[in-house]
Amino acid sequence: MSKTKSDHIIMAIHITDRIKQASLVQDVLTRYGGSIKTRIGLHEASEIKASTNGLILVEFVGTPKKSEKMLTALNEITGVEAKSIIFQH
Repeated sequence: MSKTKSDHIIMAIHITDRIKQASLVQDVLTRYGGSIKTRIGLHEASEIKASTNGLILVEFVGTPKKSEKMLTALNEITGVEAKSIIFQH
């Protein structure tokens, strides 16, 4: 699928063990950082302890091919599931 100028690529990255996987996920995000416009991290938190799992939402501004490479790299990390949605205008 080709990306038009107004398309939005949104990625959702589910992390099951933030302590073990955070640095590996961060390495991938850094590698593709030039194509990430917005990044939002979500996880349960309390005064006692933060949740071990979390969700990262990314607005990706690169090509669909480049976004697929990023998704592949993320999904190669054990315990990480990444998916994307392309909204076409």
